[in-house]
Amino acid sequence: MTVRMEHDLIGDREIPNEVYYGVQTLRAKENFNITGVTLSQFPTFITSIAKVKKACALANNELGLLEENKKNAICEACDEIIAGALHDQFIVDMIQGGAGTSINMNANEVIANRSLEILGHNKGEYAFLHPNNDVNKSQSTNDAYPTAFRVALYEKLYELASSMTILKNSFSKKSDEFKDIIKMGRTQLQDAVPMTLGQEFHSFATMIEEDIQRLFECQQLVREMNLGATAIGTGINSHPEYAHLVEQKLQDVTGRPFKTAKDLVEATQDTGAYVQISGVLKRIATKISKICNDLRLLSSGPRAGLNEINLPAMQPGSSIMPGKVNPVIPEVVNQVAFQVIGTDVTITIASEGGQLQLNVFEPVIAYNLFNSINMMKNAFETLAEKCVCGITANEEHCKNLVVNSIGLVTALNPHIGYENSTSVAKEALDSGQSVYDIVLKRGLLTQEELEDIIKPENMIKPRLIK
Repeated sequence: MTVRMEHDLIGDREIPNEVYYGVQTLRAKENFNITGVTLSQFPTFITSIAKVKKACALANNELGLLEENKKNAICEACDEIIAGALHDQFIVDMIQGGAGTSINMNANEVIANRSLEILGHNKGEYAFLHPNNDVNKSQSTNDAYPTAFRVALYEKLYELASSMTILKNSFSKKSDEFKDIIKMGRTQLQDAVPMTLGQEFHSFATMIEEDIQRLFECQQLVREMNLGATAIGTGINSHPEYAHLVEQKLQDVTGRPFKTAKDLVEATQDTGAYVQISGVLKRIATKISKICNDLRLLSSGPRAGLNEINLPAMQPGSSIMPGKVNPVIPEVVNQVAFQVIGTDVTITIASEGGQLQLNVFEPVIAYNLFNSINMMKNAFETLAEKCVCGITANEEHCKNLVVNSIGLVTALNPHIGYENSTSVAKEALDSGQSVYDIVLKRGLLTQEELEDIIKPENMIKPRLIK
């Protein structure tokens, strides 16, 4: 193995000649053996950093600050990274000290060394093109890293919305399939009033649709970026026209409507958008976990539970109980939700922990937001494809539960009065007789009147009382 020598503030180090990262990346790898999860496992973040670096090179060149050959080489290297090359060279742990400096320098060094090759030089010959002087020109970690984070978040929120749309559509399809299946609705786990299984599944689809809209609202929050702020928001070491120009270049490179914040000092220290996004992720996780709880309850049994629906059998459920099948897909989605809800606390504390003109804890925020989104995306697609799409209904059992339920008396309340309804319900509970038989026995309604009232279609929507 051949090596090259590189140096930094701390001293000289040998770098394997085949790698594209440099001395500062190597030190970060040695210093931050924390999660074992490196930047290479977050390709959207890597490509977003490359897009930011390309936009900066284009702006610097147009302002006469970066030579044409250097600009071309940097842009070509960035395009290769955007296309998926060299991702294995991004080796820094996602959680690190330094407010993201190590990730920024990992990108600067990889882009610089690939650019040197494009120009016909050897890796490490930084006299011809330098990671800081050229790739990082007019930038600081404090504006390049957060901007790349927001560019990546913008795309990841699209991905999550797409997976939620798949899940929403699977529930919508089932709501159509189950629209004529009458069943008991329940409150406090007690029989309430009749509804259709289709109505129940449609409510699940609506819950998800509402939160897809919340994700698109979050995207608007991350459109605002602080590129051009440099160190603390004052724009030191950048051209007076740079911030406005780099905004245009980033829009061109990404095809997305990113805009420069009005107050760059505020934008450099404020992580409120991440707290709000995390809160929306927590909301989504909470609601879909509740839906999974309902699926597990509705499928409980098969003989001693509600048993109104059947979830697809995915695997044997017990090492000791033959024939047992568990609701493993809803269970795993529940656990993803628990993780996301807990992660929200980490993000909140990290945001609160910022001091003065910078929040140094953005790496842990980025790590947890990306992890939450990835887990939720996978979980929701799994729930749709391996569970919801294969759900079947026990139609006759659902109907029998309605016919034999004390809850039927609620539908009779407007016709026989609250006192009579209460008395009928109590007798039905005490005697085991049906509400139907007791009402006829007492002569409270004729059979024709009773039959009309308890028709399924008359119990699942508002109706004028004659």
